[in-house]
Amino acid sequence: MNKIFLSGNLTRDPEVRYTPAGKAYSKMGIAVNRPYSKEKTVDFFNLTAWDKTAEFCGKYLRKGSRVLVEGRLQTSTYENKDGVKVNSFDIWIDNIEFAGSKREDSGGDNNYSKPANDSYQNRQPAPPAKNNYDDFGGEPIDPDDTPF
Repeated sequence: MNKIFLSGNLTRDPEVRYTPAGKAYSKMGIAVNRPYSKEKTVDFFNLTAWDKTAEFCGKYLRKGSRVLVEGRLQTSTYENKDGVKVNSFDIWIDNIEFAGSKREDSGGDNNYSKPANDSYQNRQPAPPAKNNYDDFGGEPIDPDDTPF
């Protein structure tokens, strides 16, 4: 089975291109931290998405976006301009999801635009609902009946 799961930040904006047959593909990179190493270590991987996933990446993701990636390892070999044989390892994306919150993704150097009438930042959190029900059975609780 060839299945890979990665969680990290994009290292560059997705580049969406089209094959001569009109099939969309997108290339981007991801940086993944190694949380259990003694030194701060980061691994870098190349990502490739196809079709609607590629178009999604190009439309909604930017450098720095925190994402969860599910995919498979794809290897290839080519000769570079110096005639040296090079092995390439890419992650072909089967599924990609946002891992950061909307507020986190709107900061930094991202180019997300918000509607002019968006009052998200001015909203106050709703107070917790007050009721006389416990969390376990949903039965009313009379404070005089509690032994403490």
